[in-house]
Amino acid sequence: MKYLGFILVMLAAILWGITGGIADILMNKGWNPTVISFYRGAVGLVCVLLWFLTRPKQNWPASPKIYLWAILAGLGVAGNFTLYFLSIEAASIAIAATLMYTAPIFVLLVSFITGIERSSWVKWGCIVGVLIGIVLLTGAYNAGSSSVTLLGAGAGLGAGISYAIFIFGFKNASLHGNPQSVLTIAFLTFSIALLLFIDRSQAASVLTSGDLGWFILLGLVGAGISFVFYVIGVRRTAPSTASMVAMIEPVTASLFGVAILGDTLTFIQLMGMILILATITFLSVKQSG
Repeated sequence: MKYLGFILVMLAAILWGITGGIADILMNKGWNPTVISFYRGAVGLVCVLLWFLTRPKQNWPASPKIYLWAILAGLGVAGNFTLYFLSIEAASIAIAATLMYTAPIFVLLVSFITGIERSSWVKWGCIVGVLIGIVLLTGAYNAGSSSVTLLGAGAGLGAGISYAIFIFGFKNASLHGNPQSVLTIAFLTFSIALLLFIDRSQAASVLTSGDLGWFILLGLVGAGISFVFYVIGVRRTAPSTASMVAMIEPVTASLFGVAILGDTLTFIQLMGMILILATITFLSVKQSG
């Protein structure tokens, strides 16, 4: 099917956008963001493990190098999920999702520092554009009356940095093994890492609560099905196309927050969001072109 890759990437981005809304619903029910994050990754682990077991001999990692990079990817996704939900709790879905979308800027800055990529006026212009967008979105220009707390903004940007770490680890791990192996190791690392820090008594109470269905849905939508869709879709899609389609995630998250959960954005915040999304999309398309 000609457009199968495009459709799968789009569906993954939409599902990731909806995930923030489901997490917000659970947080309003009193569940801790770290517990919500743990179940998102744990259910995701079950899904990718089943995918791995469809062809265990072929999917078994042949190179030891895959473990190092996949573990790094797992730590990155652990930070991404957790900080994203913390940002939603402290700010809103729209702000958290948009700040997380700044990940390519952090990748670009690291590339400059390490000498992997040469800087240019266009790239620095994109960085400045995103910084201006962040100031407008978070209200940092008027800190005294800003509706976004330092925790909300910091967690959102931290989610973006963590996402950049995941991308870096996943790309390098994929050079030494297939996606099923990489994602299985990454989500196993995620689950172990989160298990060390979460409120384990609250996590155990999820299994007997009336909200268990919400947690399973969160994991299926936010990690299991969506990651499988994305990995398969990216293989069939041009990088520039995937970059543009990925913008659907923060847009979906924002629409979910405004239309269903009653979140609000000022005109200046909306302009900041548009500036960030447009600049990052332009940069991603240029980088992959």
